[in-house]
Amino acid sequence: MLLFALGFLLVILPPSAGQFPRVCANVQSLRSKECCPPWDGDGSPCGELSNRGSCQNILLSQAPLGPQFPFSGVDDREDWPSVFFNRTCRCEGNFMGFSCGECKFGFSGFNCTERQVKIRRNIFQLTTSEKNKFLAYLNLAKNIPSQDYVIATGTYTQMNNGSNPMFRDINVYDLFVWMHYYASRDTLLGGSSVWRDIDFAHEAPGFLPWHRAFLLMWERQIQRITGDENFTIPYWDWRDAEDCEVCNDEYMGGRHPTNPNLLSPASIFSSWQVICTRSEEYNSQQALCSATSEGPIRRNPGNNDKSRTPRLPSSADVEFCLSLTQYESGSMDKMANYSFRNTLEGFADPQTAISNPAQSGLHNALHIYMNGSMSQVQGSANDPIFVIHHAFVDSIFERWLRRHRPMLEVYPAANAPIGHNRENYMVPFIPLYRNGEFFKPSRELGYDYEYLQEPALQSFQDFLTPYLQQARQIWAWLVGAAVFGGIVSAVLTGLIRACQKKKGGTSSEIQPLLIESEDYNNITYQSNF
Repeated sequence: MLLFALGFLLVILPPSAGQFPRVCANVQSLRSKECCPPWDGDGSPCGELSNRGSCQNILLSQAPLGPQFPFSGVDDREDWPSVFFNRTCRCEGNFMGFSCGECKFGFSGFNCTERQVKIRRNIFQLTTSEKNKFLAYLNLAKNIPSQDYVIATGTYTQMNNGSNPMFRDINVYDLFVWMHYYASRDTLLGGSSVWRDIDFAHEAPGFLPWHRAFLLMWERQIQRITGDENFTIPYWDWRDAEDCEVCNDEYMGGRHPTNPNLLSPASIFSSWQVICTRSEEYNSQQALCSATSEGPIRRNPGNNDKSRTPRLPSSADVEFCLSLTQYESGSMDKMANYSFRNTLEGFADPQTAISNPAQSGLHNALHIYMNGSMSQVQGSANDPIFVIHHAFVDSIFERWLRRHRPMLEVYPAANAPIGHNRENYMVPFIPLYRNGEFFKPSRELGYDYEYLQEPALQSFQDFLTPYLQQARQIWAWLVGAAVFGGIVSAVLTGLIRACQKKKGGTSSEIQPLLIESEDYNNITYQSNF
């Protein structure tokens, strides 16, 4: 009965975002470079008969890139997804999806007109049944195949330019592990050569928007396979933690009694197999990860290199990071100084914001601290702690957006590392999303964080902070203006009194008051970085 119910849900619910749509992983689609599947609702490509969308040429950004990647035409991810497809569905209004068959994040209903905001909660605030349900959902995702997406097991060249498709099935959880690997893998240059200084999801401006989109897609996929439309990802607030508070069998798995590098047999995650962890092997073979099993999850929290990550992040680290006014700066990579993104990602010191890749702070510190599968970038999503960790990182990004209220133009339009300009499409998502589309408050994307709702005083403080920062920058001018105004006022008062004395015995008159009025309702504030 349970299997029947799950099968029924997979049929009636719309597909979510992922890698290669199954309906486009064939010779015809690859050779024509067109991925415009029919919408089930009316049978027309992209739901065009129902005005949901239409098949259109992809519009690629022409903005210049940074100097970090000195090649062209050697990587399938360049100008994503044009190597595979140059025509996809462009959806109208609030519709979304590779066939325009679902709603944009934050909308629901048959016509996608109903706005919704769901709340992500602290994992320690969940009831026992809610927590157990979350763990069961994770395990279900690991054991149910993706109905809508497949992964590529070869490059476009290895596919003979589409004539020999190389794709395979994958379970729902591992689909997202593979996507994280694919976005961060090295470039294969032929022979035994690779280029390592490339990453479409890290070490550049797109780090935070990319992972925001990733979590939203993962969240929606869980909602789909479970039929639980109210499901949201819980977060782990790791500020000031003395150890891994979720590393026990009640939550994300405790330590194995005889092998400290493995998970306790009492945890459901001890039976999980990892994928995409052998980057050197793939590089030597000039091959992609094929998602075959590569052993159990490895984790040994706290037994990491203390010279690189001496402790877990503190509340003070987070607050300093939030005080930084520049989202991005300089070279816009891991060497950027005074960059909020680079400091939160962990390549800059959380007490000075000066780049120091030899140390790992904030986001990176958690990955290194786990000392196992989480600590290797390409395979880090294998450990389910990845999800609750990145949900909290996203909440810090959200706090920064609310505090500084940047305009979209704050996100770099040009000269960022490859794939990270504002109008670049995110690798490897189909349907297509641009980086700039996720540089906005979470409520506009249909979700919020529990701890950002509760303390009204903190919200008011976050609201006032940018004004106070602006006032600090011009305080000298304000003081000078006040002094000058006082002098002018004194002179005017003296002149008025002198004139009144000269008029002496005249009858009293109603004198107009000198009023300086300003229309404060028309004053607006915008951060200017």
